[in-house]
Amino acid sequence: MAQQEDHFKKVISHAKEYGYIFGSSEIYDGLSAVYDYGQNGAELKKNIRDYWWKSMVQMHENIVGLDASIFMHPTTWKASGHVDAFNDPLIDNKDSKKRYRADVLIEDYAEKLNQKAEKEIAKAKKRFGDAFNEEEFVTTNPRVLRYREEQETVLKRMARSLEAEDLADVKALIEELGIADPDTGSKNWTDVRQFNLMFGTKLGASAETATDLYLRPETAQGIFVNFLNVQKTGRMKIPFGIAQTGKAFRNEIVARQFIFRMREFEQMEMQFFVRPGEELKWYEHWKETRLNWHLSLGLGKENYRFHDHEKLAHYANAAADIEFNFPFGFKELEGIHSRTDFDLKAHEAHSGKKLQFFDHELNESYVPYVVETSIGLDRMFLAVFSQSLEEEELENGSTRTVLKLPAILAPVKAAILPLVKKDGLPEVAQKIIDDLKYDFNVAYDEKDAVGRRYRRQDAAGTPFCITVDHDTLEDECVTIRDRDTMEQKRVKISELSTILHQKIDFKHWMKH
Repeated sequence: MAQQEDHFKKVISHAKEYGYIFGSSEIYDGLSAVYDYGQNGAELKKNIRDYWWKSMVQMHENIVGLDASIFMHPTTWKASGHVDAFNDPLIDNKDSKKRYRADVLIEDYAEKLNQKAEKEIAKAKKRFGDAFNEEEFVTTNPRVLRYREEQETVLKRMARSLEAEDLADVKALIEELGIADPDTGSKNWTDVRQFNLMFGTKLGASAETATDLYLRPETAQGIFVNFLNVQKTGRMKIPFGIAQTGKAFRNEIVARQFIFRMREFEQMEMQFFVRPGEELKWYEHWKETRLNWHLSLGLGKENYRFHDHEKLAHYANAAADIEFNFPFGFKELEGIHSRTDFDLKAHEAHSGKKLQFFDHELNESYVPYVVETSIGLDRMFLAVFSQSLEEEELENGSTRTVLKLPAILAPVKAAILPLVKKDGLPEVAQKIIDDLKYDFNVAYDEKDAVGRRYRRQDAAGTPFCITVDHDTLEDECVTIRDRDTMEQKRVKISELSTILHQKIDFKHWMKH
């Protein structure tokens, strides 16, 4: 755990030092759980968004994009259930005066049980070596069985109580498990109560005539209310999807863990409209498709797992999270939900407008069912960034800090370095930049010895360094250095564009 915490601290400080993430309005002491993306962060964020958009919209003939506004008619949120049911169960500690989400406290307790079980398995693996049969050990070892059983019992009881809105039992469970305030160790808790997460605002020139509005807590409703607009103007046939990226806002009381849970964040969502009865087939399809998208980035298969929901939202008939191994353990990165026809039916009822599709093959009209894929862009950023940051020991005994971002996502694709600031080398470097900048985001770096420049670019996440030396003037060749392997190759200037394309092309990443 301590090792993970250390890594997390390094992630946060590295993100600031290299222009990825700053605290919002820092000169005024900032705002908690609100962050700004710096010059490198903005690029990485854009590249993640583009990678998602291309694989979702460009790669699927039956999925189109949308950009709906943040403000929506207030009845939208009544229909979607957010006005009445968009709540978090909160609990206060009377001694520390700190507020926590009750379900998160219980989930963290259950995750500790899971980690104890994993520790037992790791110990046995070490002890038995090649002879170790993990499946047999997990199903027969009394300690592992006890931890797993307790974990399941705790989560099931919490899910039941939250479903029944029995908040007294949620508090009782926290007390029975002896869960303490993570900061102070106090177990002096208030009752659990529900808190609505939507930010309210007003629209209008004068206080008397102003309309009460909300900042949208999710992007999905913008898709549902535009279902017919898109279907008719795009002449879409079911099954088809509508994708959208954009800002959403939640008044998170317990916003924490850096950019993992923020009050202003960005979502990348796709709603896929299907025939009633076919939703579970498509749900399985999107689970697999989305996991493969994550795996295409090469961050390690062992860092992902599916978590099927015990407690389903009132509108869902199946739901799973793709969880990622963040520096603070496995947590939700993306949700795949079978939302049935809840949303479109609710908007039909509240608007009085028909939101149906006439299926020529079946010769009937129906309200489509929906399968949703929803991922937080900021969480994806944190997953990529934290997994890519490494301290590496080199053969000569020295260490280097390297940010091994997938090349397709890296903010700067290549840094062009003249060996010295004279003899016409900077001019050649500038010519290379002028040629490459139409296709790639490239940078120029001439300060310090070339070895130090390599280190700086490694830490910033730049996949390639291209060095111009005196021989370049004779043979029109440069040295290209790979960030991950540190291998250096002499190549012709005329070949640079082709080499970078091979390493960075969307096709190369999606197919490998």
